[in-house]
Amino acid sequence: MKREILNKNKNVTAKVFTLIFFLFLFVLILRLGYLCLTGKVDGIDLKEFSNKRNTKQETLYALRGNIYDVNGDVLAQTINSYTIIAYLDSSRSEGYKTPKHVVDKELTAEKLSTVLDISKERILEILNKDAYQVEFGSKGRGLTELQKEAIENLGLYGIDFITTHKRYYPNNTFLSYVVGYTKTDSNGNMIGEMGIEKQYNDIMTGTNGFVRYQKDLNGYKFPNSNEIREEKVDGNDVYLTIDSNVQMSLETVVSKAKEESGSQWMVAVVADAKTGRILGSATSPSFNPNTKDISNYLNPLVSYTYEPGSVMKTYSFMAAFEANPDFDPAYSTCLTGPYTIGEDTVSDWNKTGWGEITYQRGYTLSSNTCIANLIKNYLSKKELMDYYKKLGFGSLTGIDLPHEYTGKVNFKYDVEVVNAGFGQGITTTPIQQIKALTAIANNGVLLSPYIVEKTVNRETGETTYKAEVKEGERVASSKTVDKIKNLMYLVVNGEAADTTGSSYRMDGYDLIGKTGTAQIANPKTGKYYDGKYDYITSFAGMYPKDDPEVIVYVAMQRSYNSKVLPETVKTIVKDTAKYLGIFEEAPELNKEVVTYKLNNYKNKQTEDVKTDLNSIGASYVVFGDGSKVINQYPKKNTNINTKDKVFIFTNDTNVVMPDLTNYSLKDAKIVLDMLGIKYKIETSGYVNDQSIKQGTTITDDIVVTLY
Repeated sequence: MKREILNKNKNVTAKVFTLIFFLFLFVLILRLGYLCLTGKVDGIDLKEFSNKRNTKQETLYALRGNIYDVNGDVLAQTINSYTIIAYLDSSRSEGYKTPKHVVDKELTAEKLSTVLDISKERILEILNKDAYQVEFGSKGRGLTELQKEAIENLGLYGIDFITTHKRYYPNNTFLSYVVGYTKTDSNGNMIGEMGIEKQYNDIMTGTNGFVRYQKDLNGYKFPNSNEIREEKVDGNDVYLTIDSNVQMSLETVVSKAKEESGSQWMVAVVADAKTGRILGSATSPSFNPNTKDISNYLNPLVSYTYEPGSVMKTYSFMAAFEANPDFDPAYSTCLTGPYTIGEDTVSDWNKTGWGEITYQRGYTLSSNTCIANLIKNYLSKKELMDYYKKLGFGSLTGIDLPHEYTGKVNFKYDVEVVNAGFGQGITTTPIQQIKALTAIANNGVLLSPYIVEKTVNRETGETTYKAEVKEGERVASSKTVDKIKNLMYLVVNGEAADTTGSSYRMDGYDLIGKTGTAQIANPKTGKYYDGKYDYITSFAGMYPKDDPEVIVYVAMQRSYNSKVLPETVKTIVKDTAKYLGIFEEAPELNKEVVTYKLNNYKNKQTEDVKTDLNSIGASYVVFGDGSKVINQYPKKNTNINTKDKVFIFTNDTNVVMPDLTNYSLKDAKIVLDMLGIKYKIETSGYVNDQSIKQGTTITDDIVVTLY
């Protein structure tokens, strides 16, 4: 009986274990089936998990394209940036004959302090940390190639560098609002935020590549394993129409003018009259895209809209000539003085007017009431509105820069029409003024201004885009153009008693133009400010008269010195005309003057450059004791003569104060800007003295004053 019970229990146990086994096998089969079908365990994709553990992918970062001026001089580039690190753990040197960690911390701190802008005590404090390796904070990051080279030359143990990329603007504040700047996102990609950097961001960005391979447990690539590689494609380069020689002159004179006038802002533009190419555009205040010390994010060239004032009288007269071909301003007369329009009164700038005068004299004296008569007798509201719009006012010019504003050309009532006729109550931008002036320079045909010459594939050298001159419609007859040129000529070259522009006259220079003075509207009240200096003064002109090659537009807000604007315009005209070979000043008597085209000396040996300059009898100054030339002024291919100074800057890591006595203010500022020396100006002609002695080593806290 017991045996039967025992056997029965054994059978039950066997059946239970068999059932458990088959249940386990069934669950296992189900689990394997689920795994085969989905590839997941507990929601984890096994294939993806395996790839992450065994596959490594490295990004091949594309280089952002460079920005160049029309001569190929770099305005923005991507360079290597370095972060200095120090290895402190002695275990890093095991197995090496030469130490791979910092051995003498005192000596290391002392030597590094001569290159880094960090005190010896602070460096020593960092080196005494209990760590495998250390960095040196913000002042140890973003180091240049020259700084890295200088540190390497110290021969210190345990010092190394982490290499990254950064956007670098070698000329600092030079053309900053046009060039713009970039920021770096969380993935290390540079993104254009302003100017050309923003407008051509996609073209310059390129495409990142990658390399993917299988790795072992230590992170090393398996030998003979397959590698998946997609090559990076670098961004295209952008070449501007800007000529650095013209731009340098503009930057210098605008900076000087703003300082002497105390104006709130100033903009100066030089354009090729035959093509619409922008040769230079300077603004003050400016900013340094390397440090991004920006207080205003609008580019004055395309984004400042303001009431332009009397420069608009040029286009009002053109509209009258087009509507009345027989209208002769030299004989037709207008009655100046207070002009009543309903409940409003329009007055001239002298309050009383000049009695009955010709329209010609009304234009050269910039009479507002003459414009009122012009509109009454020769123009309708629609004709004036249509003509302004035909010239491009109230519309985008289409220039290749971001955030262009249209301004406002809208007038309805009689007094608004008259105000618009002399540039009040409407708003325009500097680039719109340039566009309108092209019609006068090109016998009535309007041109579209542009600032990008071409884009180039940096790997193949292929030109991927080439700008062309864009002609618009004919907006004026040859007869109208001749009449307006004659009037603009008289503004600058007429008798002082008959014109507002006699201070712009230049012997030997056939400059024509129109002055402008506009009240500034208070955006809160809608009324005009009434202070003594609450005006925007401007000049719009071109030269030579009969066949203009260059257009100039300059404007400044709240200038406290009326002499500054004419002197600024005259300097721009002289410098630009000389550089472009439009006018030649007479050489000194009894002195042979040789004209030559300046070579490109960048990256050449200093001694070889001296030999070349000596062979042509050039007047030159070399700054620094470096063996290689890193910059020059004027730029390559500039036509100069043996009277002109040539500045050569070498790769000397120590910047010392040069002797600037007897230098013109313009030349002194060029030298200081290129050496990166901060300065103050207390002179308006030539430098007699300087606050920092010649030979003094320059540090970041030094500011030199020129007297």
